[in-house]
Amino acid sequence: MTSEAPPFWWEKPDWRAWALWPASALYGFAAARRMIGARREPLDVPVFCVGNFTVGGAGKTPTVVALVQEAERMGLKPGVLSRGYGGSVAEPHLVDLHHDTARHVGDEPLLIAQHAPVAVSPDRAAGASILIGLGCDFLIMDDGFQSARIHFDHSLLVIDARRGLGNGHVVPGGPMRAPFVSQIRHADAVLAIGTGDGAAAAIRKAARAGRPAYRARVKPRDAAAIAGRRLLAFAGIGDPAKFFGTIEDAGGTIVVRRVFGDHHPFTDGEIAELARDADASGLDLVTTEKDVMRLRSGTAAARALAERTLTLPIDLVFDDPVVPRRLIDNAIREFEKRRYAPGTRR
Repeated sequence: MTSEAPPFWWEKPDWRAWALWPASALYGFAAARRMIGARREPLDVPVFCVGNFTVGGAGKTPTVVALVQEAERMGLKPGVLSRGYGGSVAEPHLVDLHHDTARHVGDEPLLIAQHAPVAVSPDRAAGASILIGLGCDFLIMDDGFQSARIHFDHSLLVIDARRGLGNGHVVPGGPMRAPFVSQIRHADAVLAIGTGDGAAAAIRKAARAGRPAYRARVKPRDAAAIAGRRLLAFAGIGDPAKFFGTIEDAGGTIVVRRVFGDHHPFTDGEIAELARDADASGLDLVTTEKDVMRLRSGTAAARALAERTLTLPIDLVFDDPVVPRRLIDNAIREFEKRRYAPGTRR
């Protein structure tokens, strides 16, 4: 998704959400049918799916990275499956950090590929074949919960603790990818990221459905790098407000904020304006790691802006540090049940 979500999606349902309700009902019905009727191909390794209830901005990428790191600590060789949103690859492709750009494979796969092999493909099974061929013995699927055609052994739905499910309506009247009941029926657990009580209702519903809910927060890796600085902060991600809040928590002072649509391709005009405004007010530029990935894939002006722009890398910290290992163990246990079930070909 390359455009900014309508603000009314994240507010109490109003006339716009209700006017779009017929379209939302049709979309939700189709999404629910697709989830129920999808034929999912079983793989010969455990598959862990990280998805979200809503469109963009919930925290899937840091969650995937945290699970990759935990899997490596457990002695596994994880690989990541990605659709490659924002990229242009049409055939299964193993991300190459030395040659690929965000325009080719998308910004998120480039970030994740710094931690583990990433296969980008609209066909997740084909991408899985690449990773298994490399010796990966544990696959993490970044998104694809509602639409992927491979079997996952454990699924975790991420939700932003501040924004929750927004107005609760399905696209196009709201941010939900499918009705809540249809999604939670296929999920194994829920993870609320950040602070706030926006996700409280969803967590209660998940608990009634027997799904455990966990909590985590993002933590800047090097807060000292921006502490005390006066900043022009810009972001083209699903939830820029979350990024701005992280900067302020780290001690940076945001003087100017610029918001762009999710996965936004920066034009030379926008780049020149950002640089000019920062220079005019004596501000340092700061943006997200994803945005810098896209800038590095752009024109000479974009690459120059990337060189002078600060980033604030983040890590996901679980409230209960044993949760990542527990989640991975659950996936492996379900895989073993599936693998050795009566009548299963081995």
